[in-house]
Amino acid sequence: MTDITRLRDFVKAMTALADSDADEGQLLARGRALLADLVRHDDWLPDEFALPGPTYRQYLLHCDPAERFSVVSFVWGPGQVTPVHDHTVWGLVGMLRGEEVSTLMLPAADGGPVQTGQVDHLRAGEVVAVSPSLHDVHVVSNALADRSSISIHVYGGNIGRIRRHMFDPATSLATPFVSGYSNHVVPNLWE
Repeated sequence: MTDITRLRDFVKAMTALADSDADEGQLLARGRALLADLVRHDDWLPDEFALPGPTYRQYLLHCDPAERFSVVSFVWGPGQVTPVHDHTVWGLVGMLRGEEVSTLMLPAADGGPVQTGQVDHLRAGEVVAVSPSLHDVHVVSNALADRSSISIHVYGGNIGRIRRHMFDPATSLATPFVSGYSNHVVPNLWE
């Protein structure tokens, strides 16, 4: 059995941060340091939350009871990619295993095609932030053609229940969606 002590300690620290009077900037800065410490170690994620599928997987690891934040593992099989999407809440992405590519996307206000912006490569141990205040629309893919990559995400809400948007690359048309989760159980952090 995998020792999930690191995940439990991370959840406790994020809960204390959520209990504080921190604004979004402080949440992102302090949460980023916490997540960087978590993804610096690749010995705590249970195997059942690291399985690739025919499409990328979003496994819920923890959701704060008041839905102030959620923690998920994203598992990317070789060549898998998200649609162009937003989050509508702040978030942190930490690379646990492998590498992913995040491409900033700029939907056109006049119904034109989505324009491509900055391209970032996220490697094991690195952490980046997303937020509507930082420009929140992107597309993400596994950078590795021969194996899975896993990133750990922390969002300012229950991301699997939040109404977000996918954008048509040709027309910038926004379509609402709710992502849900790939798993039906969560790890028992308190065993």
